[in-house]
Formats: sequence, structure tokens, C-alpha cells
Amino acid sequence: MKSYDTDLLVIGAGSGGVRAARMAAQRGAKVTIVEAKGLRGMGGTCVNVGCIPKKLYSYAAHYAEAQAESHGFGWIGPAPQLDWELLKANRRKEISRLNGIYQGLMDNNGVTTLHGYAAIVDAHTVRVTEAESTRTISARHILIATGGKPGIPEFPGNEHVLSSDAMFDLPQFPKRLLVVGGGYIASEFASIFNGLGASVVQSYRGNLILRGFDEDVRRVTSAELAKKGVDLRLNSQVKAIRPHASGLQVDFADGSSSEVDVVLYATGRVPNVDGLGLADVGITQGRDGAIRVDANYRTNIPSIFAVGDVTARVQLTPVALGEAMVVVDQLFPPPEGVAPRTMNYDFIPTAVFTHPSVGTVGYGEAEAREKFGDIRVYRSEFRALKHTLSGSSERTLVKLIVDNASDRVIGLHMVGAEAGEIIQGFAVAMKAGATKAVFDATIGIHPTAAEEFVTLREPVRPVVAAS
Repeated sequence: MKSYDTDLLVIGAGSGGVRAARMAAQRGAKVTIVEAKGLRGMGGTCVNVGCIPKKLYSYAAHYAEAQAESHGFGWIGPAPQLDWELLKANRRKEISRLNGIYQGLMDNNGVTTLHGYAAIVDAHTVRVTEAESTRTISARHILIATGGKPGIPEFPGNEHVLSSDAMFDLPQFPKRLLVVGGGYIASEFASIFNGLGASVVQSYRGNLILRGFDEDVRRVTSAELAKKGVDLRLNSQVKAIRPHASGLQVDFADGSSSEVDVVLYATGRVPNVDGLGLADVGITQGRDGAIRVDANYRTNIPSIFAVGDVTARVQLTPVALGEAMVVVDQLFPPPEGVAPRTMNYDFIPTAVFTHPSVGTVGYGEAEAREKFGDIRVYRSEFRALKHTLSGSSERTLVKLIVDNASDRVIGLHMVGAEAGEIIQGFAVAMKAGATKAVFDATIGIHPTAAEEFVTLREPVRPVVAAS
């Protein structure tokens, strides 16, 4: 059998790459992981410029609102002031701590970490450029886990815009911010900076934000963002951006213009494949360079695999973790009696950390009608108990979609406080195949918003038969 320098070489030390490297090493494999030096710390997008810092800033953005709402509960006092520099410093400290944890996972499991840029030479060889030196490493298996990066379209003045990566460390807090895009990243940043005190315009070319989500979720979220102060401009497109004496002037396609301090473009992400040498070795790629893989995450070159956002399947951190374990189980089998893992993309829960937040699992109503035909829809919109005293007009949405033939709950959606925390538990039940009868037989916790999911009794729309 041919000898290699390492059993598994992982390119990219984000969530998927670190998980694969650690678990393979724990099973006795010799593992090397390569992370681009200076690009960001260990942990990839999620830890450094994604999920974690974004959620921390989302927490920060709630405090001014919470203080205003506290007056209805008897708390009197002046409004707090944001110290942007302190928030940034505290975030950096926490991210640095997490970087260290990720590096510790590699070191403690005997994984060799190389800080440099990797390029694939052939089916079993990777060239790594570190500072001023270059080395070539042979590997029995190669795993690409380089994730994604923001994509910014070409238009006049696009050199003046920022991507989401830059938003956490802006030198000065923007008093006027334009967010372009209608997906979860754009909507989250619009909510965050609005909550932190910026005047925020969100421009989206569609007629409702959060394309791909259930229509009721989109409608309610759009309304709530607007109520909280986001200037939501739908069916809107940027034509050009140019510097102005006191900021940036943004010209829109409808002839209007706005002057802002910062423009954030969050119109989509693309696979991070630049410099990997994929075309040179013949790895098949799809749209925007996404690496094409089979059901087991193997590329058209049998020794090379890819997981996570670089494949542009489902771009979520927990999905990358699951995919990584499927690869590890294939290459380095689990102990006897433990079945190798598989990945199922049905009923993946997700959350959008807008204010209020969104939590969802399963099918939206339109999708469900198309796939199942005969469905029942249950929905409730209400003012949460907290807001009977807070003075806020915020509304909460809960929605269930049921397959009429099997009575199985196939869609569950929420817009409201802590939606992600609530949806996670229901996702377990739905993955197990819970029916509406099971929901009806479950005792609710009172008084909570979550109990609404087990007290919905009358469908709000008639059963629609498949045509």
C-alpha cells in the first residue's frame, strides 16, 4: 500500500473542517489541517464573522429596547448610551477565546495545523504556501471545507460598499446605514444596527424580504421590522454609489437618492474556491464555483471530498458539522456496532435573528401545497403577555402545517421572541414524525408563547385537495 504524509488533509478550519479533523484523529488517523494565515482566526466564518459575533451584537441591540419597555414594569431611569468601542473590544476578546478553543481541539487530538494557503496539485497532493516557504504534502484523502464568502455585484461605485465581514469592526458607529438585500444576513444586520441606534434603510429588489421562507413569516417579519424603525424599501434597486461631502450618495433605479455613512451589501454568498486549483485537477464545479459532490460528499475525484458552504447545498453551520461526520464515518469507520452516519436534509430547523426573531422547521405553506396537496393550516397572531405592560405593539406569529393524509406536522413556523430557542425542541418532535394528534395531546406550559403550538385547534383555511 502506498505511503502518504498524512491520512487526511483538511483545507479550511471552519466548523466542518475542524469537526472532521478532530473526529478522524480520535479514530487514529494522521490528520493535517490547513487554514489561510491572516485571513481570520480558527473557527471559520461562523466563529469569526458570522453566527457568533452576529448573535452577540443582536443581544447588544436588544438592551435599548428592553430599557424602553421596562418603564411599563415600573423601572424608571435615563436611556443607556452605546459604547461602540467597548462592544467591539468585548466581542474581540470572546472571539479570541473561541479561536483558542478551536486550536486546542486540534492540538489536543494530535492534528497538525498549518497556517498558509492550500492548492490541490493532484488527487493526493496539496501544495501549502506559508509566509515565504512552500511545502508539498501527500494525503490519502483530501477534504475541502473552505466555506463561502460574501458576493458583491458589479455596478458603478461598488468599491464603496462593505460586506458583512466588515460590519463588526467599523471604525465609527454609522449614524446612517443602507443595507442592500433581503435575505437573513441583510435582515439581521438591519435589525441589529437599528436596535443599536443607527438610522437604517433596507433596500430589497423583491416584494417581501426572506425569500424562500413561509409567506406569513415574510409578511409578519417585514411588518415588525418596519414598526421598529427600519425604513424597508421593497422593489428597490441601487443604481450607483458615489462619495459625497458628508458620506455616500446612493442613487436608486426609481430616481430617488439617499445619503448614508455606510452601505452594506448582503445580496448573497458564493463558495470560497479561489486559489484552490480545482480546475487544474479537473474537479467538477457548478454555479459560482460550487464543488459538486455525490450523496457521500465525494467529488468526481474519488480521493477528494467537500462539505459545507463550499458545496452551496444548505449553508448552515450544523449542516456542515453533520456532513463532516458522514465523511469521517466513511473513511475511518466508527466502532463496531455503531452505524455510519447519513445526512438527511428534511426538517432542518433554522432561525433568523431579526427583532423579533424567526424560527422555522419543515415546509412553508406554498411548498407544502405543492408537495403534499391536501394540507391543513393552523395559525395564530397575538400580542405576547410581556407586551401587555411593555407598551410595545410587537406581534407574535405561530403557524402549523399538517399533511391531511398522514396527520403529520410538516411545517412549523414562528416570528417572536426567542423563536430559535422554541423551535429547536419542536424540531425533534417533527423529525420523529409527530402528528397533529400528538401535538393536541401535549400539555402546554402556561403562560408561554410556545404553548400556542399545542393549543391550535381550528384550521384557518379549508383543506385544499390536490389538483
